[in-house]
Amino acid sequence: MIRLLHRIFPHPHLTFLLTIVWVLLANNMTLNSLVFGLILGIIIPFITQPYWPDRPKLRNWPMVVEYVLVVLWDIVIANITVARIILFKRDADRQPAWISIPLELRTPEAITVLAGTITMTPGTVSSDLSAQGHNLLVHCLDAPDPDAVRDQIKSRYERRLKEIFE
Repeated sequence: MIRLLHRIFPHPHLTFLLTIVWVLLANNMTLNSLVFGLILGIIIPFITQPYWPDRPKLRNWPMVVEYVLVVLWDIVIANITVARIILFKRDADRQPAWISIPLELRTPEAITVLAGTITMTPGTVSSDLSAQGHNLLVHCLDAPDPDAVRDQIKSRYERRLKEIFE
């Protein structure tokens, strides 16, 4: 029975997410949109299953929730900070910086989530990953103290991702 469910739902979380996204995109909570979203949620993971040979294992689900909340909070705060920088700080007073962040993360999924998180946060963008995957190059719009930015990324994001993925 479990084997049959796994064949029908190879990625159950993705099935759930796709169903919810479809209902939200349809902007209509009807049985038809829910059923069609569920059909998409079953077909898309089934078709893409060969491209997911080694699914990442999330080791700490409560930490995933915490990570999402921290990132959402940081995005709100960063939006306000960037707006203040753009509106009130003279160009000559800005201190943009390239920061190399040494990574303790080793799984490609965790490094990808970290790079994506940095890019989603206004005022920073992930630019490059070293060939060995041990350093991430980040550009900051305004970083008077690059060491503090590096330490904040490591403590707020990398530490949590290490608990989630490794």
